[in-house]
Amino acid sequence: MKLGCFSVSLTVKDLNKSKEFYQKLGFEVFAGEESHGFLIMKNGDTNIGLFQGMFDKNILTFNPGWNQSAENVDEFTDVRDLCAVLKAKGIEVVESSVAGDAGPGSFSVIDPDGNPILFDQHV
Repeated sequence: MKLGCFSVSLTVKDLNKSKEFYQKLGFEVFAGEESHGFLIMKNGDTNIGLFQGMFDKNILTFNPGWNQSAENVDEFTDVRDLCAVLKAKGIEVVESSVAGDAGPGSFSVIDPDGNPILFDQHV
């Protein structure tokens, strides 16, 4: 399975303070919109998302169809196929918005320790 771009999506209390902290660690704003409550930051090939007021827990995130620079890739495992494979392996899908044969879609699973994992395809 090709899971795509990996990042950690962090729930933050103060987006600006968190942005400033991660900038001190060498991260730069890559995408997102402060006025919408989120920023995506990069340090080399390492991606983090800062999200204020959007969810309760930090989330491991995979973006099928993207490389670490959020550029489309030709070959990837579609989110629909990933969802079907994980279900067939006995992994419970807790949230899903996968429809149709192609295009954007997402689903989530929870690991044995309660950590949410989001598969979020934008292409």
